[in-house]
Amino acid sequence: MSEQRLFPKPIADRVTTPFSSAMQAWFWFVRCQASRIEGARVVADASDVVRPCDPDDIYNAVMRLRRENVLDDRHLQVIEYYGLVERTPDPRDGREKPKYDLWCDAMAALQDALIARDIVLPGAEDAFHHPERMIKMTGELPPCRL
Repeated sequence: MSEQRLFPKPIADRVTTPFSSAMQAWFWFVRCQASRIEGARVVADASDVVRPCDPDDIYNAVMRLRRENVLDDRHLQVIEYYGLVERTPDPRDGREKPKYDLWCDAMAALQDALIARDIVLPGAEDAFHHPERMIKMTGELPPCRL
């Protein structure tokens, strides 16, 4: 019986754009999973923004953290639920504060794992809000009506 050899999946020759945070990568993964359930074929280089990984790489990183007991079932429940509703737990709400703490723990652990794999760019989340990177918006913006 011959050994199975694994080869990395080739990504397009276009420039890849790493995620700015584990949170951004997680929300991308959850949206990709929802698209898969609806029948779409999701790969890293199928859209205008080419990502440095497939959605499965994010899942594998989370499951590795679970196997290493860095994350437990409570962490997984929180990141799954809030990933599906596409928001973070609100620390100002007393009912969501414990979930917010679990969310932050999970995202910190995932951040380190994804930085090590060059999926998340270190320091990119902090650099996003620097004043020198801000641009002035021009034109008329109508107010939001509820």
